[in-house]
Amino acid sequence: MDEGPSSGKEDGASGMSGGAAVSGLPANRGGNLRVASSDLDLSQVMKEIKSSKSPAVINYGASWCRVCSQILPAFCQLSNSFPKLSFVYADIDECPETTQHIRYTPTFHFYRDGERVDEMFGAGEERLHDRLWLHS
Repeated sequence: MDEGPSSGKEDGASGMSGGAAVSGLPANRGGNLRVASSDLDLSQVMKEIKSSKSPAVINYGASWCRVCSQILPAFCQLSNSFPKLSFVYADIDECPETTQHIRYTPTFHFYRDGERVDEMFGAGEERLHDRLWLHS
């Protein structure tokens, strides 16, 4: 069952922070998963995506977002199934300037040939898998 996006901070939630956002999660065997841990990191990633012909997906989430925490392990695992896609996780609290446009978490942006071609709000592992398949 898909859960919808979260639009506000949840009380009492704690979770991952800093560059350790993918620790304890499924290993990324293909080297195609990155964590943008600052505005500078995310700006650099965006420059690379926009100058690349390779498809990419950015998962905008937050450590306090329960739905984000539920889909993040699947996002990491799916990075192993789609080695031609670049996967990026960006915590909106660690990248506040470059994520001002994000209104719901999680939000997934899909890129092809340097252009954003699709967007998905909320979680749902099967729905995410289908979008990744479509854009890979």
